[in-house]
Amino acid sequence: MDSAPPPPSDGIGIANLPNQKHKIVAKRGAHFTIMVVGESGLGKTTLINTLFSTELSPPKQYHKRHLKQLDKLTEVEIIKAELEEKQFKVKLTVIDTPGFGDYVNNRDSWAPIVDFIDDQHEAYMRQEQQPLRKEKTDLRVHACLYFVRPTGHTLKPLDIEIMKRLGTRVNLIPVIAKADTLTQNDLLTFKQRIREVVAAQGIRIYQPSMDNEDETAAQHAKMLIDAMPFSIIGSTEDVQTADGRVVKGREYLWGVAEVENESHCDFKKLRSLVIRTHMLDLTHTTEEVHYENYRQQQMETRKFGEPKPRKLDNPKFKEEEELLRKRFTEQVKAEEARFRQWEQHLIAERDRLNKDLEMAHSAIKALEAELDNLQVGYRGSSNRR
Repeated sequence: MDSAPPPPSDGIGIANLPNQKHKIVAKRGAHFTIMVVGESGLGKTTLINTLFSTELSPPKQYHKRHLKQLDKLTEVEIIKAELEEKQFKVKLTVIDTPGFGDYVNNRDSWAPIVDFIDDQHEAYMRQEQQPLRKEKTDLRVHACLYFVRPTGHTLKPLDIEIMKRLGTRVNLIPVIAKADTLTQNDLLTFKQRIREVVAAQGIRIYQPSMDNEDETAAQHAKMLIDAMPFSIIGSTEDVQTADGRVVKGREYLWGVAEVENESHCDFKKLRSLVIRTHMLDLTHTTEEVHYENYRQQQMETRKFGEPKPRKLDNPKFKEEEELLRKRFTEQVKAEEARFRQWEQHLIAERDRLNKDLEMAHSAIKALEAELDNLQVGYRGSSNRR
């Protein structure tokens, strides 16, 4: 028998699979969902616009912020855009959370944020259970940028509470907002204090995957991990430096704070983590870790196809319930006071009527005695006749 001819020198073609995958991905494009959480005025909108080099969201009108204070509830705003670079398209979704941390009493202000993240996992899981799964809506959050106010001290209790809850549900990336308001020494000290609190409180922060086979990539990932939390300066304005360069930054009397200058802030490191080197890892971590954890927890406690029990501890509903309970209690107390007053009035009226009755009874007795005396006198006079 003749032996089979040897394969061609370029192999059987398995090595071409990445090229095929690249063509499919390039044709489909990608989608990425990023959430920004933090108090108002920390530059969340500006950073997102700077990060993606486009005005995804107009600047907030903070002079009108007091008009929404009566709501006293964290909102969730969804901004969608389609970005294209070198004929590759990304459907970007930005989740903003206005109202978080803006009040004196911020109890349960994180609930709408946490519920939104869980609801997206739930919605995706429900779609996977349907017979037809061609068009699935996916708003699962791939990365969450948590903005820390640059106080120079440490994390606030509110920061710790929400970061604990976010770290188990999403890829949490803490950033120090407006880093140009701190000196370099204060910034380094602030970073170290935040790292210590994160470690002591057991807060889970996104860690870039380490590829031991690629030493350059491993060193880059280690550099990103060491830089957390990232110090950030956001600006979409072009300013001119002392040496004549035109850069994105903020101009002060003492000079220019450059957005992409690594000696000024960690913006380039954050952009590398979120977009350039680890965007795919963020989406995979969301799919394989956070979504799978949610799916496993739900399948252990629910039957297939059973709807998720709705929570009734919405902070807005709880506040309304407290107000209704307080109003009901006040009404009950008012009615009880009115009833006691009415009861006292009835008792006083009863006593008066009883007294009048006794006086009338005494008068009748006196009249009867007087009548008896008159009758006795009349009989005596009749007998004498």
